[in-house]
Order: sequence, then structure tokens, then C-alpha cells
Amino acid sequence: MITRTGRALAYLVTGLPAGILGLAWSVAAALVTALTSVTHLGGHAFLGAAWVTRRLAGVERRRAGWVLGAPIGSPYLPVTGDRLRERVASVARQPASWRDLAWLVLSFPACLVTGVAGIVVAVVGLAAVVAPAWAWAVPNPHAPFPMKPLLTTVPGRFGLTLIGLALLPVTLWLVRALAAASARLAAALLSPGEHRRLVEETARLAETRRRVVDAQAAELRRIERDLHDGAQARIVAAGMTLALAARKLRTDGDPAPDVDLARRQLDDALGELRRLVRGIHPPILTDRGLHAALAALAGDCPFPVTLRGDAGARYPAAVESAAYFVVAEGLTNAAKHADATAGTVSFARAGGVVHVAVTDNGRGGADPGGAGLDGLRRRVEALDGTLTLTSPPGGPTVLLAELPCAS
Repeated sequence: MITRTGRALAYLVTGLPAGILGLAWSVAAALVTALTSVTHLGGHAFLGAAWVTRRLAGVERRRAGWVLGAPIGSPYLPVTGDRLRERVASVARQPASWRDLAWLVLSFPACLVTGVAGIVVAVVGLAAVVAPAWAWAVPNPHAPFPMKPLLTTVPGRFGLTLIGLALLPVTLWLVRALAAASARLAAALLSPGEHRRLVEETARLAETRRRVVDAQAAELRRIERDLHDGAQARIVAAGMTLALAARKLRTDGDPAPDVDLARRQLDDALGELRRLVRGIHPPILTDRGLHAALAALAGDCPFPVTLRGDAGARYPAAVESAAYFVVAEGLTNAAKHADATAGTVSFARAGGVVHVAVTDNGRGGADPGGAGLDGLRRRVEALDGTLTLTSPPGGPTVLLAELPCAS
């Protein structure tokens, strides 16, 4: 208790110069920033003032946490942007920047009230306890009752000591309460607010969703490998065995119609399995990358398709998979419904976004709410991307996907 009271009293005493410094700095910073705002130095002055303000607020957070018994976290978000204007906007958008300034303005009156009251309470309480040591030196025969007998007589001085000791718990509580009130006000303005919490929660949810999407993509690749290396390989082996059996039976003079039928059924099952594997996750996408996979799609298309993109570019698996199926759906629709005779597929990364576009010269008029496009849109939006379709009557049709790609 004595330690807590000592910390509280130290906080109240140091709060007075801290409040004066904070108020003086806030006024000076506001004037300098306002005067330089019409010059090229305005942005630099604002960022410099914000840097100093944050350091002063950080000192106050440590002081208040010292009194409250729990540290106060930093409320600031990282400053983003390469250009000066972007960094200024990043700092100005954060509510914590303005709450820091509000505290510097309010700290002087708050610390003045609580500091003076706390110091007076502590000094009066301590003076009452040690009254025999000093009261004799300040005789006051005109003091009103009951102060005159308490200050001018020996029994009264020791009685004042007893009163001070009896009220000592109240004195200590008042000092701690005053310090806690000022510290709570500082914590209310300087602690991480709702904006910081929402930003952190959004980042956490985005990271969680990214992990889920990556895990789903990995699971689809595993299923594709199991089908390709397991069931498909066994069907191929069974087909070869049947082919050898049919050849042997023909050699013996038996046409073996049942064996030929079983072989054709196995071939059909193998073709269906291969289409299923490509629909889950095309092996070429994992082995050779997006450019090779899109080149294969373009080669299978019934009309000429021009492919534009970096052949060596690799992206996260979920991004490559989404881009592949966007192109596959775009080319399929162009061939089946648009009577297209030529098309273009392009992909490129700009900043942190991969742009994938499928263009055809068909008759246009495609329905943006179609079932196939709706499924693609959900796949793209799961990556925080966007899918847009532009298809005026008469064409051309442009299917554009924008996929965030941070890595």
C-alpha cells in the first residue's frame, strides 16, 4: 500500500511539469504546422510534430500504466505509403493521432487539479503526523478553536499526531484515488481504441481466411495426386491387362466380346477420371505454373487464342487456381454460347494484385448472373478479389478478375 501510494504521489508531482510541457508543445506544434501548411514543409512539419507527440504520449502511457498497475498498449497502426502525401494521410487517418493531441491539451488542467489536491492532502496529512516537530516554531495565539490548543500546547500537538495517524488511511486513499483518476483519463484517451481493435480483428480474420483457402487448395492438390497416382494408375494397369487378355483370346480364335466391352468401359472411366482430376486441380498448374496451364487451355480451345503473360511468373496456389478456372470458364462460354472466332487471355501482376482478363469477339450479351460465373465470383471473392463481366450486345466480351497477391 505504501509503495502504491508513493507511486501515486510521484505521478501527481511529476504530472504538473508534464502537463505544462504537453500544453506548451501542443500549442507550438499547432502553430508551426498551421504556418507551414501552405508551404512544401507542411507535410514534414506535420509528420515531425506527430512523431514528437507520439513520444510524449508514450511517456504518459508508461506513467499511467505505472499507477494503474497494467501497461497501456500502443494504439498506432503502421504508417503506410511511399510518398509524403500518403504518409501524412496515413497518420492523419488514425484516431490515436488526434487523441494524443487531445490529451496534451487536457493534461495541464487535469494534472493541475489532481496534482495540487493530491499534494495538499499529502502535505497536510504528513504535517499532522509530525506536528510535535514543527508546530512549536509557528505559535499563533490568534488561531481559532480548535486549532489554537492543537498548535500551541504540547498535548494538543501530540493529539494532532494521533488525529493524523487515525486519518492516515484516508489520506493515502485520497492520494491514490486522485492519481488513479488522472491516470484513467490518460488511459481512456491514449489506450488502443475501437479503431485499432477493428483493424487488428480484420487482419486476423483475413489471415485466418487465407489459411483456410490455402488449406483447401492443398487438400484439392492432395486429392488430385491421389486420383492421378492411385485410381487412375490402377485403371490404366487394368486396361493394359484386359488388352493383353483380348489379344491372347484373339490368338486362340475367340473374339472375346466381353473383354473388349470391359476394356472400352475402362477407357471411358479413365477419361471421366481425367476430366474429374482436371476439374479439381489440373496437374500442369502445380508442375509448370499458370502460364503453361493457360497455354494448354488455349491450345484446347476451338478458336485461336492469344496468350499474354510472364511465362516464369508464379503466384500462391490459391491465386493460380482461381485464375485458371476464370480463364477456363471464360473460354468455355465463348466457345459454347458466343460463337467467338478469336480470343485473348492476359495476366499480369500490378503492385499486389494479379489481373486476369479473357476477351473474345463473340456476339456478347452474356448474363453476369449465370450459374457458372456466380461460382467463379464466390471463388474470387474468397480471396478478397473481384470479378467483373463486360458483355454488350454485339461484343466484345471481357471477363476480368483481380486477385490480391501479397506474396
